[in-house]
Amino acid sequence: MNLESPKVTVEKSSQELFDLLSDVKNFEKLMPDNIAKFEVIGEDAFIFGLKGMPEIKLKMKEKVAPNKIVLGAASDKLPFTLVANIDTVSEQSSAVKLDFEGEFNAMMAMMVKGPIGKFIETLANNMTKL
Repeated sequence: MNLESPKVTVEKSSQELFDLLSDVKNFEKLMPDNIAKFEVIGEDAFIFGLKGMPEIKLKMKEKVAPNKIVLGAASDKLPFTLVANIDTVSEQSSAVKLDFEGEFNAMMAMMVKGPIGKFIETLANNMTKL
């Protein structure tokens, strides 16, 4: 299952945005209002939980400065990745798009598609808060 967020323009250089997203603590600022839990559990990992959803542990998998950051699920039960693709717009602004890629059975995909689509859209729209 592949989902994409809308592309959002942020008033930060691509390197500055990359540096902010490289620090997992900053993901708390991107979370939606209905977050039930957010906990940093290491330099490159955090756990978050949304109301009504199981807690998910994300781990930094790959960083390609200043254009790409890949986060992946730390559990094999729900295998997925969340990729932040950063494009330079100008010296002071950049555009970011989030791509979600997960391997779910048809039933699970049907259940999570709506909530996850809304979730990555919220993450992208909150990039301006960084």
